[in-house]
Amino acid sequence: MSVSDTVRLALPSEAVDLARIQRRAWSETESLSNAVQATGADEASRAWHEAISRPPLAHFRVLVAIGDPGVVGFAVTGPSGDPDAGERTGTIGEFIVDPKQRHKGHGSRLINAAVDTLRTDGYEVATIWVPAANDALREFLVAGGWASDGAHQEVAVDEEGTHVKLVRLHTDIS
Repeated sequence: MSVSDTVRLALPSEAVDLARIQRRAWSETESLSNAVQATGADEASRAWHEAISRPPLAHFRVLVAIGDPGVVGFAVTGPSGDPDAGERTGTIGEFIVDPKQRHKGHGSRLINAAVDTLRTDGYEVATIWVPAANDALREFLVAGGWASDGAHQEVAVDEEGTHVKLVRLHTDIS
């Protein structure tokens, strides 16, 4: 582990890094690659800058994993917006490690920091929606104590009507 291997709150100046990592990761998945093409890099960077500098909710956080090359991943935490969620249910709305930086411990540090952030914000249960086809991410989370709660959904990812199937995982963080 390097001195630079850490997780902290994102800085507005890192919005470009988040957009770049998100585009690279989404390009790996056929159903999400259309969304990458539909959203310009500048537009994505502006959206991340806004999310970091003016979060929509008090408990909305953007965390970044830092490695030797700089930002290597990010996670977004906040209250769950799911209709069946309790008031003490938080969510990890985004969890992405740069494909070039996987299997180096960044994902473990990042998911642990996201859970710690949710716990500090008063949540007792954490949820995360993952693409049903992303076996590697699901296996990573299950190995860390997460489990499917049976919820699933299909969401549109572009204007052409491409959908991605998602499954929800949860874990007790109290």
